[in-house]
Amino acid sequence: MNICVIGTGYVGLVAGTCFSYVGNSVTCCDVDERKLSLLKNGICPIFEPKLEDMIKECLNRSKLSFSSDIATSVKGADVCIIAVGTPENSDGSANLSYVYDVAKIISTALDSYKVIINKSTVCPGTADEISKIISSNTNCEFDVVSNPEFLSQGRAVDDFLHPQRVIIGSSSKKALEIVRKLYEPFLAHENDFITMDTKSAELCKYAANSFLALKISYANLISNLCDKIGANYQNIKLGMSLDERIGAQFLNSGIGFGGSCFPKDIKALSKILTDNGVNCDLISDVWKINVLQRKIFTDKILNKFNNNVSGLNFAVWGLTFKPNTNDLREAPSVSILENLIESGANICAYDPSNFNKDVFDSKINFFNDKYSALDGADALLVLTEWDEFRDYDVAKMSNLMKQKIIFDGRNALCSDEFLKSGFEYFVF
Repeated sequence: MNICVIGTGYVGLVAGTCFSYVGNSVTCCDVDERKLSLLKNGICPIFEPKLEDMIKECLNRSKLSFSSDIATSVKGADVCIIAVGTPENSDGSANLSYVYDVAKIISTALDSYKVIINKSTVCPGTADEISKIISSNTNCEFDVVSNPEFLSQGRAVDDFLHPQRVIIGSSSKKALEIVRKLYEPFLAHENDFITMDTKSAELCKYAANSFLALKISYANLISNLCDKIGANYQNIKLGMSLDERIGAQFLNSGIGFGGSCFPKDIKALSKILTDNGVNCDLISDVWKINVLQRKIFTDKILNKFNNNVSGLNFAVWGLTFKPNTNDLREAPSVSILENLIESGANICAYDPSNFNKDVFDSKINFFNDKYSALDGADALLVLTEWDEFRDYDVAKMSNLMKQKIIFDGRNALCSDEFLKSGFEYFVF
């Protein structure tokens, strides 16, 4: 098929590349000429394992191209995919202006039947609005399909190539047949392709992300209780995870979640609930607990040093909101380190990714390896659980650090090893 993908963020770029990888001719569109220039040269502007190699391969096979001419790309496509951002408004609702702007462009370029797939995270009813916008500007036949994406940053390519499920919202048999054919190369089982109405598909994304966030905040709530009463959360986590009704994923306690999805999706779902007269306290508290974790972590550091960290050197391992990404959006590290810097602390940080250093406004000393950041440190803060940090030399760390103190905000290291070597180890 000929596919036009509008938007080259995580979702659009991964989707376009993977559809191209299995033989479709794909044009990925964006208004950012700098980003397009990089992509045309096989340079991926985001850090995502396997993605850059796949982009280069698809470019070499002439199955993938990049363009700023959205209208022309739409005209040459059988399927148009909307994959633009939906950032949060000041009231927590999703900003759908980019989605609707794309719908207007599509409407003016439509010259034959096309399936328009919306992959952007949107509130229920958006597919209907897209249909209205397009219908007002063309007499061509088309179908709008809701297809929420469930990619996880750091493993997005594998998630797309081997999806647990593909959710499609549409009542059009013609559109469903086309979309099913599009996804056939990725489906391990026929039942992995799930169809429903558009509103249910749109809400499904918010429901899934908010539930996963709820599990994380619940884990942190119980972990905080353990600290108060002297219980061991790791034992409780094991007992909970072996219950097949609960499962082991998203039960890690720590400094909480970040990124571009969970925070804004929780706020958007809270707004949707409120607008429809449904109590949203449960979802709102998920975010409150998450933000509180960062304060609890910071307070433990301050308390250890009698609320005086002025002039102290804190080594930091990990800045991104999760491993295998360079994304700092809503990363717990940002607010934690800002608070410590305001208190007079010096920060010496290392992160394995090519993250945006400008976020920290030149207030942090950055290092190229994890051990260099430790030299003369009064404490080590582990803020992201990169696999690299699980391979360490305790003796080397002991010799480098001024004080043998570790605050592990991700439960990433083995506390017993450090305790045996005389470290003070604070785990969450």
